[in-house]
Amino acid sequence: MSEAADTPLELDDIQSGTLRPRPSPYAATYLLLRIDDRQAGRELMRRLSTVVASAGHPRSPAGDTWVSVALTFHGLRALGVPQASLDSFAWEFRQGMVARAQALGDTGESSPEHWEKPLGTPDAHVVLVALAPDSQHLATALGRARSALEALGGVEVIWRQDCHALPTQQEPFGFRDGISHPAIEGSGIPGSNPREKPLKAGEFVLGYRDEMGGFPPMPQPEVLGRNGTYIVFRKLHQRVAAFRQYLRAHSSSPEELELLAAKLMGRWRSGAPLALCPFHDDPELGADPRRNNDFLYRQGDSTGYVTPPGSHIRRANPRDADVAGVVRLHRMIRRGTAYGPQLPEGVTEDDGADRGLMFAFIGTHLGRQFEFVQSEWINSGDFLGLGTTKDPIAGASDGANSFSIPRRPIPRRLQGLPRFVVTRGGEYGFMPGLRALRWLADLQT
Repeated sequence: MSEAADTPLELDDIQSGTLRPRPSPYAATYLLLRIDDRQAGRELMRRLSTVVASAGHPRSPAGDTWVSVALTFHGLRALGVPQASLDSFAWEFRQGMVARAQALGDTGESSPEHWEKPLGTPDAHVVLVALAPDSQHLATALGRARSALEALGGVEVIWRQDCHALPTQQEPFGFRDGISHPAIEGSGIPGSNPREKPLKAGEFVLGYRDEMGGFPPMPQPEVLGRNGTYIVFRKLHQRVAAFRQYLRAHSSSPEELELLAAKLMGRWRSGAPLALCPFHDDPELGADPRRNNDFLYRQGDSTGYVTPPGSHIRRANPRDADVAGVVRLHRMIRRGTAYGPQLPEGVTEDDGADRGLMFAFIGTHLGRQFEFVQSEWINSGDFLGLGTTKDPIAGASDGANSFSIPRRPIPRRLQGLPRFVVTRGGEYGFMPGLRALRWLADLQT
């Protein structure tokens, strides 16, 4: 590691999409590209280096609008990156998400054989993401992305996913989304939980110290790896009708139904956390970004009488709860963008439409961040002393999953939770710094 490794974050070289929270509301489009001609792919990298906004500019040329780019392992190979450099990437990234399916719980209906093609195939080389506050600004961002593709006959768009957010910021199950965002040292971007100490930059950007005090393994040469990061893309289909059916079947009143939904999630649908309002929803609190994530668990709710230990948000981020392991070593940046039409309010029959979330997870340690959380916190309960139980919302359930709601004098135990979320595809990507994009463009191999 060079002496420059201890310098402040080089924001002008880090992609804006790595560190900056998305605007609210937003519209987004994911494009998947295949590189058929190496020289055309390198020219694309050169053009994108002038299109992608840096984290050093709070506002891109089109306002709160930006384009991000990531490459799969197959994409780096298609560009002709030398083998020695390819071998220096994280081994999970080199294997790819399809090879990691068993560890991630992508089995049964979620197994790669059922994925939406070309996700998870060797044809997936480049992932472009355009994000904007509305469809008009999104069209501007997509225009800049298309300009980078003009007259490049050796690069093809092979897949597209349009996403959106409601003004309420609700995801398809009806819960406010995009609430939790960690504070990162040196980024100048505050976290959403004032009780959480900022995390070391090396947890999210390569080339800087992480929570272990060292430097995450970085792809070589340094110009390629520094200021880059790993990103996980997941297309997750949500069975909204099945979720509503389950809630209705296990509730005797609308009030009990909403409380049960909150217990499964750990928040009311408005975004208000059970930790701050355990008995009823508080939409004003849920909509307040200064308060809706301002809580911990250890003081006042260590046993989970308020927020069940097995609830989704407590599994995904246990905060200061007593769990096996060090929570700060498994923090990630999470971003979900909804796709597909809404299922009308009150409808409990599936209409056959594809709806869900495009999820992105950002971090420098694929193994101890995304894969650990997915395998140990979402799809197992051992770290909480809950045995083989899975996340009631996002877990890889098979119809035999259970969920316990602590209460006096007798806990309530729900049985037979089905799988509410099905993986439709995904990719492991590497988000290079802007200098790295130019280095890729200048390759001579």
